[in-house]
Amino acid sequence: MCRGPVPANPKREEHSVKNGSFASCPDEQTKAIEAVAAVPGCGAPASAASSCAPPKPAYPPPASTPTQAAACGFRYDFNFGARVMVPDGHWRVELRDLDTGNVLFETTTKGGTLISSAKRYYVRFGIEVWRDEQSIFRHEYSARDRDVLIQFPVGTLGDLIGWFPYAVKFQQQHECRLTCAMSELLIPLFRDSYPEIRFVTHEEVDATKFYATYSIGLFFDDAECSWQPCDFRLVGLHRTAGYILGVDPEEMPPRIMLEDESRPIAEPYVCIAAQSSSQAKYWNNPGGWGEIVRFLKDSGYRVICIDKQPFHGAGIVWNHLPHGVEDETGDRPLSERARWLKHAAFFVGLSSGLSWLAWAMDTPVVMISGFTHPTNEFTTPYRVVNYHACNGCWNDPKHRFDHHDFLWCPRHAGTPRQFECTRLITASHVKAAISRIPAFQHRNKHLATPARTAAQEIA
Repeated sequence: MCRGPVPANPKREEHSVKNGSFASCPDEQTKAIEAVAAVPGCGAPASAASSCAPPKPAYPPPASTPTQAAACGFRYDFNFGARVMVPDGHWRVELRDLDTGNVLFETTTKGGTLISSAKRYYVRFGIEVWRDEQSIFRHEYSARDRDVLIQFPVGTLGDLIGWFPYAVKFQQQHECRLTCAMSELLIPLFRDSYPEIRFVTHEEVDATKFYATYSIGLFFDDAECSWQPCDFRLVGLHRTAGYILGVDPEEMPPRIMLEDESRPIAEPYVCIAAQSSSQAKYWNNPGGWGEIVRFLKDSGYRVICIDKQPFHGAGIVWNHLPHGVEDETGDRPLSERARWLKHAAFFVGLSSGLSWLAWAMDTPVVMISGFTHPTNEFTTPYRVVNYHACNGCWNDPKHRFDHHDFLWCPRHAGTPRQFECTRLITASHVKAAISRIPAFQHRNKHLATPARTAAQEIA
């Protein structure tokens, strides 16, 4: 609001923490967001360019000037944190957190300056501008019935499936008109289930129409916590979106509606996925998949591999389709993989996107993973991790994940212990997890041979 002179309140009890905002010109704002590099599976501020060409930004940049016009020539929005532009004159500008009572930033300025908070995640900001000691303009954040953009980096499946439900929570909590920007490959998974949300690609974003914008990602190098209130390695890959958006961080799978929900084959079957984007994510036990495939087939299941590719790797290291599976790999719509997963007895996979898709389809997930901590992914009672081996490097902030090093193993690279986190996960350990699934128990009551534990195998 813009108003006539109002005496400043000398009895305010807010505590000032005036070290978290800055004044800058619009070009500097755009440069700041363009520094967020398009790293697959994250939205991390880039530490260095990997080639002569600048990296494509992970998110569309905000409008160069604040999108909301107010009387008296003031402009403001919340598209890159809280932003306010004042007309010509001498002004004192204050940004505050309305929930904590902290004054986050206070400065005097002349007209034409764009002032922005350093915090770009959700904060219920208050903006107030004084001339001399009289309050002239004040606005308190309220997204109700306003256009809000939540944008996700492209090139990732599991991350977005985990993040998207928090955008839904935000829309419900604030009653805003929500637009979600994401890969065109993922939009069909959600569009029909969430008609109240508008889905667009990054190229379709019109940055000038939004009251507020929030960018969801994994910000590896965000030491100042500008993009996230707490490190994602602490709170979990999916729950970080809840903290960024200021909603309940309890996990919740998204709703996915399929155009074709029919069963793909009549016989009982299990889906598996053995490929991933980094060797650390693979099950590096050389005989593991072969033994599990035989075990499942002996238990009366057809075993369907739904990876995108039958083999994947880098350099001299390549991982191939497990022997004995039925090959349903290929560059196919995600809805087709979701259909396979919907009717599967259960899914056996890694810390990768198809495990998240199985979770979304309400299919029991046996997750084989050692390089992430269990809190990093959704909760499953059938997680397989061996704490006798090195584990959890992904969630260790001392080790910055390198997306460009396919053989990344920060603690034991080049030693006999490389990738022991999953190499020491035995087939019997995975069988034991499978044997706890109620559907498996019901079908295989005649199986009475108990599986040994991983600790017994190592011993």
